[in-house]
Order: sequence, then C-alpha cells, then structure tokens
Amino acid sequence: MYKLTLEKPVKFCGCARDDLNRFPVAARKEAGRQLRLVQSGEDPQDWKPVNPIGPGVREIRVREKRGAFRVIYVATFRDAIYVLHCFPKKSEKITFADMSLAARRFRAIRNQENLP
Repeated sequence: MYKLTLEKPVKFCGCARDDLNRFPVAARKEAGRQLRLVQSGEDPQDWKPVNPIGPGVREIRVREKRGAFRVIYVATFRDAIYVLHCFPKKSEKITFADMSLAARRFRAIRNQENLP
C-alpha cells in the first residue's frame, strides 16, 4: 500500500537555522532526522512539551558526546512547522533568555496567522 502524505514545510524563525548550523555535525544531523519525523506526522524520538511558551510548542532533545542540544518548534499551525529556537543546553532548565526568545517568535507567528 502507498501512503500519501502532504508534508508541511519547515520554516525557521529569526536566526534559528544559523543556530542549528552551529551544532556539532552529529547533533545537527540528528536534529534534522527528528524534524523529518515531525514533517511526516510522527513524534520525535525524544521530546517534551514546553507549554509556557505556547500551546503545542515542543522541545526536541538531542544528546551527543559534546553535550545536549535543543530544538524548540511548533507543528500545530496549519501551513508549516516552525522552528522557534535552537540552542546548546547548558543547565537543567531552559534559561529565561531562551524561553523569552522562543515565546516572542511564537507570538509573532500566531499574529501572522491571525490566531488568538
């Protein structure tokens, strides 16, 4: 049987693509594989919700020998998967600066999509 799925494009907000490109090669490839799963309608292998940023916002967790890396995204908007922020994880919790940046980008997308 053939499975026909229309994959949502991945759109990077602000400098998120540049930040992702600064990940070590192995972490960058793994983040790409996980985003590809999201594109095909599946869940990433290691993720958790980040509700303080906004409804439907998730964090992909990538662990690599050089450390931990995060990709914050939202896939609940109709036309695209938006990568809000990418960063190396340096503490147990997401820092206020990282949360604020992702939240600002989420609000901007929501306003662009004319959603409440």
